[in-house]
Amino acid sequence: MVRRTSLDQAECPVARSLDVIGDWWSLLIVRDAFDGVRRFSDFQRGLGVAKNMLSARLRTLVAAGVLESAPAADGSAYREYRLTAKGRDLFPVIVALRQWGERHSFEPGEPHSALVDRAGGRPVARLEIRSRDGARLAPEDTAVIKTG
Repeated sequence: MVRRTSLDQAECPVARSLDVIGDWWSLLIVRDAFDGVRRFSDFQRGLGVAKNMLSARLRTLVAAGVLESAPAADGSAYREYRLTAKGRDLFPVIVALRQWGERHSFEPGEPHSALVDRAGGRPVARLEIRSRDGARLAPEDTAVIKTG
C-alpha cells in the first residue's frame, strides 16, 4: 500500500487544508453532517462506505477538530459526530463544490439536488469572491503573497 504524504507542514493553506479534508469521503462526511447526519450507522448507510474506511475518516476529522464525538442526544449508548466551529467554517467550501458541480457535472435538465434557504425555499445565490471594499474579484484580480 502506498503511504500518503502529509501536507501538514506545507506553506500553502490549500495544501494544509487538503491534508485534513482532501479525500472525497471526508468531504462527503462533512456534507452529510451539514445535512444533519450524526451517527456512524447513518453515515455508513448514506454513503455506502466500508466501516473501516468510515472509522478512519471520522477519527481523522475528530483529531483535526472538524468534528467532535459526543454521547448521543437521546441518552442511548451510541456516539454522535457533530460539526465544531472549525467544521462549520467548511460550509462555504461545500457550497462552492456543490455550485461547481451543478454548473459543470450535469447535463441541462438533468435532475439533481439543490441547496435552498429554509425560510423561503429559494435557491441559494452563487458564491462570489469580493475584495474588502465589496468589489467582485476574478482569478486575474488576485495574487498569492508570502506572509510573516
